Amino acid sequence: MTEREMVMSEDYVDIISDVTEPWEITYPKDSYFYQEVQGEFGIFYVDRNIVPPMSVSHYTYRAIPKLESLLQDGPSMGPSTVFDPTALSQSGILQIQRPPLSLTGSGVVIGFIDSGIRFTENVFRNADGSSRILSIWDQTIQTGQPPKGMVYGTEYTNDMINRALRTADPRQYVPSWDEIGHGTAVASVAAGSILNGGTTFQGAAPNCQIVMVKCKQAKQYLREYNFAPPDVPLYAETDIILAIRYLEEFAIAYRRPVVICVGVGNNLGGHSGGSPGLNYVDKASVRRSRILIASGGNEGNSAHHFSGSVRGDNNKNEYQNIEIQVKEGVDGFIGELWGSLPNALAVTVRSPGGETTQRVDFRTNESRRFTFIYENSELQVEHRQVEISMGIELFFFRFISPTPGVWTIRVESAFNMIGNRAPFNMWLPIFVEDRVVFLAPDPNITLTSPANTEEIVSVSTYNQNNGSFYGNSGRGYTRDNIINPDIAAPGVDVDTILGKMTGGSMAAAITSGAAAQFMQWAVVEGNNRHVESQEFRSYLIMGATRSNDLTYPNREWGYGKLNIAGTFNMLAGLS
Repeated sequence: MTEREMVMSEDYVDIISDVTEPWEITYPKDSYFYQEVQGEFGIFYVDRNIVPPMSVSHYTYRAIPKLESLLQDGPSMGPSTVFDPTALSQSGILQIQRPPLSLTGSGVVIGFIDSGIRFTENVFRNADGSSRILSIWDQTIQTGQPPKGMVYGTEYTNDMINRALRTADPRQYVPSWDEIGHGTAVASVAAGSILNGGTTFQGAAPNCQIVMVKCKQAKQYLREYNFAPPDVPLYAETDIILAIRYLEEFAIAYRRPVVICVGVGNNLGGHSGGSPGLNYVDKASVRRSRILIASGGNEGNSAHHFSGSVRGDNNKNEYQNIEIQVKEGVDGFIGELWGSLPNALAVTVRSPGGETTQRVDFRTNESRRFTFIYENSELQVEHRQVEISMGIELFFFRFISPTPGVWTIRVESAFNMIGNRAPFNMWLPIFVEDRVVFLAPDPNITLTSPANTEEIVSVSTYNQNNGSFYGNSGRGYTRDNIINPDIAAPGVDVDTILGKMTGGSMAAAITSGAAAQFMQWAVVEGNNRHVESQEFRSYLIMGATRSNDLTYPNREWGYGKLNIAGTFNMLAGLS
């Protein structure tokens, strides 16, 4: 089997690794392929017939790829006949597109990790009809040449795209297409050309160049392990990691500054970075001439986060119940319960019908399976006293054929802890939507990954039409109180080339366009050639619009509303 076939095959599992292991000693050489990402960090693709079934116990939690969701909130509305510039104006973007600054993203590359791009749209072309798209890496098409350093997908270059555009049927020669439309919409907002003087459409950085990674759908075994519904687009963390590697290398190959807009996210993990994949994102964020932008997602009002704490009191432990409402027709779902040092927790699970497991305190790392006789349901609980990435306790739950109703997880301290409170958090995945929710949710600590890492520029969402915070937006801080989000950007009914769209991906797109404007001034025009995400964040914060009625930073707005014109006013010494 070729390396490309191993990557694409359902018969091979994807394993994230940040150590160089002697796999050739354990497994035959032709049974796996190793894709290096950077240094000792890489991805193994291994024959499923020679490795154990998928589980935290067999692979470790951090080695199993997360499933990433598109960060659109609800369906888009049809295209408008007149372009609404409110989102760009509120962000200060239109002001600095005009003289004397004239910042339109010239000389800057914006890379997108998304569902693809409809490359024939005029909004992605120059005035002469040529394409502003430098390349498309379509991970789903295996008939062409993959990018250098990769073994799967097909790369379509600017020359290939331009040749296709000169034909009667461009898609015959460049078959990559965005069937969903999300990536096209995001790219148009961040990087769309000015059409008809801005009356029909106008993007934030209309003269930048574009690179798109169309991510392939996650493998079926990962979807089954996570009980993902069949009709929801989901992408494997491994493909997102390789997309970031591909995009950031354009800063070297083309000697141009690169802004990377991450249009996907997930709601799992310890919500404070730490995993190998997120560590790689952080390292990429601090490289010169690169800025990574991540949406905080739309999980604020999704009822997918629960927070609590318990305290040991002599020999009578306090407890707290986590109640989970499960609707009809749910085949299964997963959930993650994260503890905190130096505490240890015990759990008891009660079904809607009243069947209860014994109290389980998991003194050692182990997995347990429980059967609910009258419910015809099963529960798998995998436990790590110290999960390697986070360094804290993890309970990983898999509810199989859960009975509709309220499931209760009773949480208490595992042993006497006089005077110490034991805080804990539990999260559900984005794709369960409203079919599985907490009855007493906490809207805070709901930024989707990777927006909850330390180095990336993290963006929440507000309604630019009335100035209010968007209720569904993810909210900070991280689990260990790192200040995220950094900034709030417009994201409600934003005009895209495919119609109005709402959600965190719109806020990330607008911020990415503003970042391209800043990179033109800083790097291309030579005012600060070595800028990276941290410095850009600081400039954004200093220029942000703030209200006298709020204290900053805060969990919703971060340090205020995006105002890139305010950043340049600050640099010029103006109030």
